[in-house]
Amino acid sequence: MADAPVRTVTGATRLAAVIGSPVTHSRSPALANAAFAAAGLDWTFVAFDVPAGGGAAAVAAARTLGIGGLMVTMPLKAEVIEGLDRLTPAAAALGAVNSIAWDGAQLVGDNTDGAGLVASLRHDEGVDLRGRRCVVLGAGAAARSVIWALADAGAAEVVVVNRSVERAEVAAALAGSVGRVGSAADVGEADVLVNATSVGMGSVPGADGPLPCDASAIGPHQVVVDLVYQPLVTPLLAHAEARGARPVDGLGMLVHQAALSLERWTGVAPDLRAMAAAARA
Repeated sequence: MADAPVRTVTGATRLAAVIGSPVTHSRSPALANAAFAAAGLDWTFVAFDVPAGGGAAAVAAARTLGIGGLMVTMPLKAEVIEGLDRLTPAAAALGAVNSIAWDGAQLVGDNTDGAGLVASLRHDEGVDLRGRRCVVLGAGAAARSVIWALADAGAAEVVVVNRSVERAEVAAALAGSVGRVGSAADVGEADVLVNATSVGMGSVPGADGPLPCDASAIGPHQVVVDLVYQPLVTPLLAHAEARGARPVDGLGMLVHQAALSLERWTGVAPDLRAMAAAARA
């Protein structure tokens, strides 16, 4: 097999990074560097382990060093806000930032998680969310970003199903007039069903295992999304496919949310196929 081309880092190379803790497992460096290489951009991407309490200081360091962009993961998504100049509507509504970009001399915080799912469904699956009835399982950070983005994309209804009704009410409010709290009975009525819980993470690919809902309610008219991507075929997706539904794994959301950041940093639309291949590898 031919050796991979060697990328030369010079004094002109732009730097971007992911910050959070832990970050050694992050796929962001592989995704970003594959995109930079495919586009021939003189950028490189690294991971900085920044523990809780260091978010605002990391943003200040990025400002001082002229770092070209940051991805932000746990536990820093809320605390980096203190160091930013302003937020996008998504980040402001969610109170969480996963991407930081320059706008002139200002550092702007965004939340691209939910938008990444919407882009994945539109670009990879051909799913137009306008007028669709969506059911989201869970009310945590990932669920809230998805709920906001589904409503913003024109969903007719965004139903939140969660064990804690109080948390479900807070999450459903992010969808405005199209959001409401639901129950297990809503699963079978969804056009698009999204599992935004961690149920199924780390299970044996495609095997029987824990499910976030009653799989017998799933039917062939549905698109079933699992934000989990380890494994790619979760028990929920295996059941969905067996029942004739269209299964969608979480890797597309991972790729597209990263792509949105990279395009804002560089002004160049990244090669999604190169990013997906890097993520799968």
